[in-house]
Amino acid sequence: MRKKDRYEAILQWFRETRPIAETELEYDSPFHLLVAVVLSAQCTDKRVNMVTKSLFKKFNTIEDFATAEFDELFPYIKSISYPNNKTKHLIAMSQKLLSDFNGEIPSDIESLMTLPGVGRKTANVIASIIYNQPVIAVDTHVFRVSHRLGLSDGKTVDAVEKDLEKYIQEQDRTISHHWLILHGRYTCLARSPHCDECGLKTLCRKYNSDSKNKI
Repeated sequence: MRKKDRYEAILQWFRETRPIAETELEYDSPFHLLVAVVLSAQCTDKRVNMVTKSLFKKFNTIEDFATAEFDELFPYIKSISYPNNKTKHLIAMSQKLLSDFNGEIPSDIESLMTLPGVGRKTANVIASIIYNQPVIAVDTHVFRVSHRLGLSDGKTVDAVEKDLEKYIQEQDRTISHHWLILHGRYTCLARSPHCDECGLKTLCRKYNSDSKNKI
């Protein structure tokens, strides 16, 4: 199957079976989403949502985070992965937002990536969700699913991102990001994928390759 045809078939399946797909992080402002995405690195959205419920009651604004002491903020996120670094990043990120961006969340990827704790994936998530920019954030789920389905053979996150953005039209990129994440989170698991329950198995390169090898 040509790669273009593979993309079209897979995206059409998602359109038909999951017409609505969005982030599972809970937030009520661009800044809160930024905080949640920073916290979500190597951590589940479920855990982040549990933490931010109490976190945002105590630290609600950019100013709250910017003026917080490490020992004040740390207890609220200590159950998150890498809490020491993330506590430092949230404080420094908030301070930079105030000093360099007048308290506004920048819309361009390059500016977002100047914020402490914000890498390309986080920047893409913010640009996509908040500013509806045609970018695709590649996390571990997107990386894995893209390889298994045969959407990309890229060895790096950047390479996979380029492949996805090459074949997925701009208007489909935001929802495609969520399609791939949710598919990896609930169906195409890292260790024990639910292949028998997957409606994409006939299109999945890895599934069909493994099936042939078993014959």
